[in-house]
Amino acid sequence: MKHLLSLFIILLFASCNSSEEKKENANNEMLKQVQHEEKYVPVIEPNRYNVAFLIMDGVFNTELTAPFDIFQHTIFRDSIKPMNVFTVANTDDAIMTFEGMRILPDYNYTTDKLPKIDILVVPSAEHHLDTDLEDKAMIDFVKRVDKDAQFITSHCDGAFVLAQAGLLDNSVATTFPSDIDTMRERFPNLDIRKEVLFVHDGKYITSAGGAKSFEAALYLCEFLYGKEIAQSLAGGLVIDWELENVPHLIIKQN
Repeated sequence: MKHLLSLFIILLFASCNSSEEKKENANNEMLKQVQHEEKYVPVIEPNRYNVAFLIMDGVFNTELTAPFDIFQHTIFRDSIKPMNVFTVANTDDAIMTFEGMRILPDYNYTTDKLPKIDILVVPSAEHHLDTDLEDKAMIDFVKRVDKDAQFITSHCDGAFVLAQAGLLDNSVATTFPSDIDTMRERFPNLDIRKEVLFVHDGKYITSAGGAKSFEAALYLCEFLYGKEIAQSLAGGLVIDWELENVPHLIIKQN
C-alpha cells in the first residue's frame, strides 16, 4: 500500500511539473509573439540611399561600426542625398559580435520584407573563411541584393563572402592583408591584390578592413558626394582624409 501511495505521489508531482512546464512554454511563446509584433522597424526616409549592413554572430566591431559611422553621419550634411543605414541578419534574436557586443538586427532577411537595398556592406565575421561560406541562405541573399544594388562593399574577410557568391569573378579585389594568400588559394581564378587598402572595381569596393574600413567608406562618400563632403565627414570623426595619401586601386567606376 505504501508503495502504491508513493507511486501516486510521484505521478502527481510529475503531472504538476509537466503542467507547469507547458504553461511556462506557452507563456514564452506568447512573449515571443508579442515581441515579434512589437519589433522595432527603422524609419526609411525617402530620397535616400538605403544601406544594409549584413551582420551575424562573430561580426567584428570595427568593420561594422566604421562604415556605419561614416554613412550615418551623411544625414547631417546639407544638399546631398544622405543614407538610411540599417542592419540585416538571418534572425530576430540579438547577434553577438566577436568582441562581445550584442546587437538586435533591424531586419531578418529570411522572413521580413526589406527595403530596396542600394548599398550592401559586408563586414568581416569570425567564420567568413569557413562555415559562413557554407550558409546557402546567406550567400543567396547576397546574390539577390547584387542584382539591383548600386554598390556592394566588403571589409576585411567580408570579401570571401562576395567571392563565394560569385560577385568577384570578373573583378579585382583585396582583403585582410594576412588572408590574401588564403583567398588566392581558395579562389585561384580571382585577381586579389596586395599592398592596397581598398579596391574599387565597378560596383564592388573591397577593403583591407580594420581601421582602414573608415577610408573605404570615406572613399565611397567622396565618389558619391565629392571631396568637400568626404573631408567634412572625416573631420567630424577626427580623421585625416586625403584620398591621394591612401594606397588604393581604382579599376573602373560605375
